[in-house]
Amino acid sequence: MKHRTIGGRLSAAAISMLTLGALAVGVTPASAAMSDGYVRGYDTYVGDWGDEGEFGHGVYWYPYNSTNAVCLWQKILWAEGAEESDHSTFDQGDIDGHFGANTQYATETLQARWRLHHDGVVGPLTFGRADDNLRYVSGSDDRGEVLNLTYRGRDWSFSARRDSSGIYSFYDGNGTRRNAGYDYNSCD
Repeated sequence: MKHRTIGGRLSAAAISMLTLGALAVGVTPASAAMSDGYVRGYDTYVGDWGDEGEFGHGVYWYPYNSTNAVCLWQKILWAEGAEESDHSTFDQGDIDGHFGANTQYATETLQARWRLHHDGVVGPLTFGRADDNLRYVSGSDDRGEVLNLTYRGRDWSFSARRDSSGIYSFYDGNGTRRNAGYDYNSCD
C-alpha cells in the first residue's frame, strides 16, 4: 500500500509540474529579440518593442550600432524632437542608421524626458517606452496578418508596418520602405 501512495504522489507531482509548465508557456507573451534579426512582434502590438535592443555608441555595441534598427530608433528621435549635442533638434538628415555620438546624446535627452535611466543605450526599457506611442491605423493584430500603425511623437508622426511575419518596417527619407533589421544598414 505504501508503494502505491508514493507512486501516486509522484504521478500527481509530475502532472502538476507539466500543467504549470503549460500554463507558463500559455501566458508568456510572444517575444522577439536581436538574435531574431529584426524588430519583430506578434499578436497585440502593445509591448512589441519591449524586448528589442540593445544598441548604442561605441565598440562594445558593434555590430548593432550601424543597422536599420538604428534607423527606426533615429526616426523615433526625430518624431520626438530630441535634442542633439549642439542643442538643435534631431532632424531627418540625421537618420543614417549609424549610432554615433550625436544619436547617443539625443537618446540620452529623450530618456531623461521620459524619466528613464539616461545612459544613451537603447535597450528593452527605452524601446519598450517608445512603443507606447504606436497607434492603430488599419489591419489586424492577429498572428500572420499585416498591421499598419502610426508612431506619434511629440513633434512628428511616421508610419510603421508590421508584416505577416511580424517584421516592422518604416519609410526612409526617400520614401522607400525599410525593414528594421539588426544585421544590415540600407538607410544611408
